[in-house]
Amino acid sequence: MNNSVYINTSWFRRGRGARADPLIGLWTATGRGPVDRLSRVGERVRDGYLLTTDPARVDKAVVHRWLSEESYWAAGRDYEVVARSIDGSVPYTIRSGPDQVAFARAVTDGATFTWISDVYVDRAHRGRGLGGWLVDAMVEDFTAAGVLRLMLATRDAHEVYRRSGFEPLAGPRLFMEIDRHPSRAALLAHLADGA
Repeated sequence: MNNSVYINTSWFRRGRGARADPLIGLWTATGRGPVDRLSRVGERVRDGYLLTTDPARVDKAVVHRWLSEESYWAAGRDYEVVARSIDGSVPYTIRSGPDQVAFARAVTDGATFTWISDVYVDRAHRGRGLGGWLVDAMVEDFTAAGVLRLMLATRDAHEVYRRSGFEPLAGPRLFMEIDRHPSRAALLAHLADGA
């Protein structure tokens, strides 16, 4: 049962230099591109939690701790790298009162492609569907913006993302990468052990 409420707060931000965006019907600051445009999608409320795309609501120190100390994919990542990655993305944050309890970000051109990354739910708030809610909101927002391809990578949460509509790559041989992450060898070894 979906008991979330969508609140479009974009009209609060029609400041100087704003223009109407015909693609997704939001108000955006001129010249800021898809990150600014899509970071003003609004807020949703569910079961006492607030999901927002407002970059000012992201607690970067908390996100850094989660990613660098508690995630397998960003272990040891520097604060400056985390902060830059958030600044260059569309952040999705879930808050419970004053506390940030979940985070994800989208790397996008706002037209053809979105990469969903760094999905994390605080351990004390897991098991309440917050990760699915984050990803569902992102899929909904970028689909409404006309983005046709959304992608992500996961080591062990395939079922969570499948419920949001994701499926394994139909043509993995089409994709190539340059991956210089220090943790790449460990991740690939883990995948080989599980295969």
